[in-house]
Amino acid sequence: MSPRLTQLMQRGCDFLGSDVAIICGAMSWVSERNLVAAMSNAGGFGLIACGAMTPELLDAEIAATKTLTQKPFGVNLITMHPQLMDLIAVCAKHQVTHIVLAGGLPPSGSLDAIKGAGAKLICFAPALSLAKKLIRSGVDALVIEGMEAGGHIGPVSTSVLAQEMLPEIADQMPVFVAGGIGRGEAIAAYLEMGAAGVQLGTRFACATESIAHANFKKAFFRASARDAVASVQIDPRLPVIPVRALKNAGSELFTAKQREVANRLDEGGLAMMEAQLQIEHYWAGALRRAVIDGDVENGSLMAGQSVGMVKQEEPIAEIISELVQQADTALGTRG
Repeated sequence: MSPRLTQLMQRGCDFLGSDVAIICGAMSWVSERNLVAAMSNAGGFGLIACGAMTPELLDAEIAATKTLTQKPFGVNLITMHPQLMDLIAVCAKHQVTHIVLAGGLPPSGSLDAIKGAGAKLICFAPALSLAKKLIRSGVDALVIEGMEAGGHIGPVSTSVLAQEMLPEIADQMPVFVAGGIGRGEAIAAYLEMGAAGVQLGTRFACATESIAHANFKKAFFRASARDAVASVQIDPRLPVIPVRALKNAGSELFTAKQREVANRLDEGGLAMMEAQLQIEHYWAGALRRAVIDGDVENGSLMAGQSVGMVKQEEPIAEIISELVQQADTALGTRG
């Protein structure tokens, strides 16, 4: 890394305990022990995607990851998980250094439990007002993720969020930019705007170390940016967060699932929290079908719009090296 890039990444590296300030975003079924350990071993920062895991499963996954890397890594937890406090306790038992809370504001008691165990807390902030609220509540870092990202997304693009939020909050805590990043030139630009680092998911999903099925990876290699589309919400009473994935039969199945859940809400057979959990479980199952079983027609192929830049299977160390080289070149060209 050039002295300039090292300087721009220093704050993020110090916060994460990594060599480069690049986080591998948590992807359910993909971000497990092998990918996470490989990411951290290559100098980046890996995150275990807890998703719908039970505390017992998370316990085993963290333990297995620790046998594969001595470097720091984090755990991504979903705020609506019914056993969130138990999952936080599992992370504390293993002295996990960083916890990412995704899916809304930290529920009551969760922030204190995470910080009390000595872990650093990172939260997603899809709007400036929410970012300020999270900063006041005591989080340690923020991820601002635009709608170009894969998986659950907000309504605003990464470039707009970065322009609106970095000048306001980057001096208060480390801020990592995510969504649609596929090359080092973009990383350099966000760092120059004040980001402490970046988070990429799609770019690492098909790494050599990723356990994703060969069919899943081939679907990524064939796809272009316009193939990664956001899901449609069919019922305003069911506030389903849109999900970006490659269009296939699974997209239609999700629409049918929403109708089914909405009908049960109508009939009074389902509470709103349970309805949203059912939607989350649907995604967990659909992702598993694609990632693990290789059913790329009926499963969910969550991917960001940077998928067009994923051309082949490469080791994570080579992907990071290429991103760093591209960022260095861009900074050098700009002088």
